[in-house]
Amino acid sequence: MKIILLAPRNLIRSWQRSLVTTLAMGFAGVIMILFGSLMDGMLQASERSATMMNTGELQLHAKSYLDDPDLYTVITNEAALLEKLSAAGVSASPRLFSFALAAAGTSSAGVQLRGITPSLEAQVTEIHKHLSQGHWLEEADAKGVVLGRKLARSLNINLGDEVILLGQSSDGAMANDIFQVRGILKAVGDNIDRAGFFMLSTSFRELMVVNEGVHEIAMKRKDSSETLAATQQRVQDIAVSYEVKDWRSLMPVIARVLELADAQTMIMLSITYVAVGMVILNAMLMSVFERIREFGIMKALGVNPWQIVQLIFAEAMLQAFVASLFALVVGAGLALRLQERGIDFSNMLSATSFAGIALEPIWYARVSFNSLVLPIVFLFLMTLLAVIYPAIKAAVIKPVDAIHHY
Repeated sequence: MKIILLAPRNLIRSWQRSLVTTLAMGFAGVIMILFGSLMDGMLQASERSATMMNTGELQLHAKSYLDDPDLYTVITNEAALLEKLSAAGVSASPRLFSFALAAAGTSSAGVQLRGITPSLEAQVTEIHKHLSQGHWLEEADAKGVVLGRKLARSLNINLGDEVILLGQSSDGAMANDIFQVRGILKAVGDNIDRAGFFMLSTSFRELMVVNEGVHEIAMKRKDSSETLAATQQRVQDIAVSYEVKDWRSLMPVIARVLELADAQTMIMLSITYVAVGMVILNAMLMSVFERIREFGIMKALGVNPWQIVQLIFAEAMLQAFVASLFALVVGAGLALRLQERGIDFSNMLSATSFAGIALEPIWYARVSFNSLVLPIVFLFLMTLLAVIYPAIKAAVIKPVDAIHHY
């Protein structure tokens, strides 16, 4: 029996039902390709926001610093460390941290001072590009500072306004000075939005009397093709007496949420294709019952049950193949367009948030191998499962009963 010729003939004979079933399968594939691409885009944007806006890919600290962030717990000989890290293919930015009280007019708020070197920070993060107003820090402006957006709102200050800092320096004396706001950030993350107070590291050292050492060194791979684990191990070998952690260890809750988002994609694929499987099952059962006499005659002429099963499976797989082509052409085309232009939510909100990470209001898709292949694989698997019962039903038909079936 020439199954390859019979399968398309049978589908064409009932072309209306075949068309509806194939389109249902194809549209499900399109939806899941779009969903998978959008989810991949959101995960990529979330990870990028987590690393490129603040944390960096890796961080280096004194071993007790993360448990008890203290002004006196510092990484020493940072200049030599930075040279070694650069030679090892790692971009690094030293940071200084402390807490103080910021006041402007009748308003005040607790802030986290962040002393950075702008030229080095730009090699590790992109926070300098994330301004809603004003300009980023410059070495020439020692009194210029950049504030988180919620902090600026709490202090009721704008660009060019003065803000007073009060705190305690490392020598126990009162630390106080007046700074001028030169920039306000967009939404970055809750900590920075509410308390982020960025200043030059030289100004920080002068204010807090920290003459040497840094509290943190944020790092980023120069070669993105290298695994983060390999880079982390190389950095640990260089800085043996310090603690090296990747961004997932530093933000375990966010990392876990991103992992669960992958599981959510699989769940959505399963739910969608179970519904599609019911459509396929119904269509194939209708096809079998309409052709009972035909199957009976075929068996009477010597066609064995296994060949009947092969014919039913061939018809279903042919529909799945056509539906897959449709899903890939339409779904991939739409996903590529969303990857280029995104979905703009800026008219509804200025920033979105995912797991405590601020995202841009434009949602971009990301077309990847998984977002294209997984929906197609699931489609074929579900088709195979859905057609088992109709195929068995056709295979066990008795020729005598089938020929006299009305």
